[in-house]
Amino acid sequence: MDLTGQPAPDFTLPRDGGETVTLSQVDGAVVIYFYPRADTPGCTKEAQAFTEMVDQFAAQGVTILGISRDPVAKQDKFRDKHDLKVALLSDEDGAVCEAYGVWVEKTMYGKTSMGIERATFLVDPEKVVRAEWRKVKVDGHAEAVLKAVREAFPGEATAADKPQ
Repeated sequence: MDLTGQPAPDFTLPRDGGETVTLSQVDGAVVIYFYPRADTPGCTKEAQAFTEMVDQFAAQGVTILGISRDPVAKQDKFRDKHDLKVALLSDEDGAVCEAYGVWVEKTMYGKTSMGIERATFLVDPEKVVRAEWRKVKVDGHAEAVLKAVREAFPGEATAADKPQ
């Protein structure tokens, strides 16, 4: 399933802290990343990488949303334990994972089961998918997404970026 160029499937999901997020009501561009399970090594590393760069994404007018099927209480613990600064959304029934095509059959150690494929989507301010990454490898991923954001939405140069 390739969503590039398609309207991003809209959703309203509960997030860490008890509020809800509706994609169509988020101002500006959005990076949506799907992760298999809160507080596992790869998911923690990915959330920390996006947290470390959250200000750089915000400077480009981009909001970061992480989505897993974990309940809100688990998202809260994950956020607090690792001091995460990105919104963590709970898709407990898996409807949003299905809509984005990330609920897939996975095989580990010869055992097949259903799970979330680590994937990221760059959604423009009009809520159209501009880019997607499937079967994401965590190392260097947040940096690659930020590079794509900067190419897709060249923002105002900050004073530090301007030549003297």
